[in-house]
Amino acid sequence: MTGIDIHPGATIGSHFFIDHGTGVVVGETAVIGERVRLYQAVTLVAVRFDEDDQGALTNGEPRHPIVEDDVVTYAGATILGRITIGRGAVIGGNVWLTRDVPPGSRITQAVLRQSVDT
Repeated sequence: MTGIDIHPGATIGSHFFIDHGTGVVVGETAVIGERVRLYQAVTLVAVRFDEDDQGALTNGEPRHPIVEDDVVTYAGATILGRITIGRGAVIGGNVWLTRDVPPGSRITQAVLRQSVDT
């Protein structure tokens, strides 16, 4: 009904806030800290399932992001794999992350520079 998909295995701290939640996905082993804010269409998901020695997919291993306290993630951001988004970081809209983000960082898209010939 809400368009928000949070796996019941996810760990979520207090004062968690989702604004305009359509399209929000939080994976099974995601860890979300205190006072975290997510906007619409944010995904906190795994890159892949690990395989055992016989090639069968394994389930339950930590493979989703860790979002520390006081993080804000804006609309359309995708955070993939077992990475850590450090305390107080701000993740801009439509950003795609596959690496750790240090505490206090501000992550945005590259700026498009355009010149017009006259």
